Amino acid sequence: MIPAVAVSPDDLALAGAAVAALRDELELYPKPGLVSPVDSGAHDDMDFDLMCRSAEALRQPFACLAAAGRQGCSFEGALAPLGRDAERAMLQATGGVNTHRGAIFCLGLIVAAIARARDAAAIQSTLVREWGAALKAHAARGERAASHGGLVRQKTGVGGARSEAVEGFPAVFRTGLPAYRSALAQGLEPAAARVQTLFALMEAVDDTTVLYRGGIDAGRFVRRAAAGFLADGGCSRDDWHERAERLHRTFVARNLSPGGCADLLAATLLVVRCSD
Repeated sequence: MIPAVAVSPDDLALAGAAVAALRDELELYPKPGLVSPVDSGAHDDMDFDLMCRSAEALRQPFACLAAAGRQGCSFEGALAPLGRDAERAMLQATGGVNTHRGAIFCLGLIVAAIARARDAAAIQSTLVREWGAALKAHAARGERAASHGGLVRQKTGVGGARSEAVEGFPAVFRTGLPAYRSALAQGLEPAAARVQTLFALMEAVDDTTVLYRGGIDAGRFVRRAAAGFLADGGCSRDDWHERAERLHRTFVARNLSPGGCADLLAATLLVVRCSD
């Protein structure tokens, strides 16, 4: 049963920020292997318009997750059922295509935490303090799940989003946020700073979407490609767009899409929008 929660105007505003963060990520180009307004990347079952409909369908579910977080609800009693409700809304909007399941898990938890704390460090500590133990138990159960992430964990030992959640999403707070702030401080325009942040996440994170599609070798390739792009000047170079576009074509040819890193980028941009 989905718990009843009283949604406030603040919860609706926070949900709007989460949807806007998803759109901020979607509208970027070039992003290696990912859906954008230009093309569908390495995805043959989705496009930009479908992803936008999916993001918009999550507005009310995100508001409910914000309300549950603000009210101090438990993970198993409220956040998990509301997350499953969000997945149903997504699948209804997309005709059954899994566009944002990982984003629902990641952004949904962060939305719940932001409803209780606005400072970035406090958001992360709230995640761990309020729901860390339940998320750890959830991650342990996930080891046996026949999901893409579960299969990757069984084959490679990489924990993915569940392990990230247990620790309060360190990829967002220790990699994404510093990379984005550094890029802006270097004078990059917001769109270039977001692409730079995506590459920083790709270098730092073992993306389970990549590992599911291509295994350990693909994971190594993605991390090396991102590291090389950044070491060679990243988005600070005048020709960064062309270089990133070449990598995009390479990822598409190899059927690779760092979808987990895209979710983490959207989560980073949500924290930027909402933290003090």
